[in-house]
Amino acid sequence: MSNRPKPPFRADHIGSLLRPASVAEARRKCLDEKTMPADELRAIEDEAIEDAIRMQEDVGLKAVTDGEYRRLFWHYDFMGMLTGFEFERRAEGVQFAGARIPPLYPTITGRLDFPDDHPMLDHFRYVAANATVIPKISIPGPSCCHFRTAPDDIRVPEYADVDILFADIASTYRKALRAFYDAGCRYIQLDDIFFAYLCDPKHRAEKEAAGLDPDWLIDRYAWMMNEAIEGRPDDMTVAMHLCRGNFQSTYAAEGAYDPAADAVFNKTGVDIFFMEYDTERAGGLEPLGLLAKGDQRVLPGFITTKTPELESVDDLKRKFDEASQYADLDQLGIAPQCGFASTEHGNKIGYDDQRRKLDLVVTLAEEIWGEV
Repeated sequence: MSNRPKPPFRADHIGSLLRPASVAEARRKCLDEKTMPADELRAIEDEAIEDAIRMQEDVGLKAVTDGEYRRLFWHYDFMGMLTGFEFERRAEGVQFAGARIPPLYPTITGRLDFPDDHPMLDHFRYVAANATVIPKISIPGPSCCHFRTAPDDIRVPEYADVDILFADIASTYRKALRAFYDAGCRYIQLDDIFFAYLCDPKHRAEKEAAGLDPDWLIDRYAWMMNEAIEGRPDDMTVAMHLCRGNFQSTYAAEGAYDPAADAVFNKTGVDIFFMEYDTERAGGLEPLGLLAKGDQRVLPGFITTKTPELESVDDLKRKFDEASQYADLDQLGIAPQCGFASTEHGNKIGYDDQRRKLDLVVTLAEEIWGEV
């Protein structure tokens, strides 16, 4: 892959794409109805992923993903494939603003580890084998393993000591990064959205009620991320995505980044930050002022994936004029605020809308920076 473009890029996207009907139908037949063999599902997914790669390349993006076509959730699939995690189906799913996600709940039943045969290693290899630009994989960040697991669902006695749990999560992710690197991955994105959740008064109050200081959690989550990626090879780029929830165009949190910005920018060791900034729920751009001068890059998500309306280029340029008051324009880029389908259900937009949004990302990058 030495001749492929290297990140960071001015134009990028989070990773997930709307699932084509062929994939949705095949997954239903194979995984729900048990009427289709797994190898037939795989072949249908493979064909759709090749089409998705071509679409991303045709738009002009320099990094491409598999659209997360082989997943139900952006995070639960990866977590459920770790040693020590199991999922239980219960009566009701987590409440978002106007919708509930499917009622699956993670439980920790054994000491955590990253298995050598984690299926997403092959998911990445397939993208790498079919892309002409750099393949990227997005996986949930370390904090997901803690934030999304209720205390009563952590059933390992040693994990009553949260420091032991956090150390095992960091170790599991360190092993994961090495495994992806050995599989050829040079660009990995960790969706660590719960930094943003911990900026929401409601979520902060919930953690306080559980006996956890939300500011302490932010600091420990940053420590976990830094521990996980520290010592990575010099030619491996690590990105982080932050948002406030994304399920069928709804959300689960709101609040400015102020409580978490310093920890995110200055304690994680991450190279690239994808940050949701498509509504007033994200607060102002002032937290960008905490980004250190240097090589780190922020891609503020001024372009939404939640609605089909296409943003104005002039309006987006004005937002970058404002952003550049807090962070050097040379350390900025553009991406949508989140994926187009954080679960297989997808957001309430169409395929043409998705393509236009990605076209806009590339167009804006070329107009502002003269490059993608």
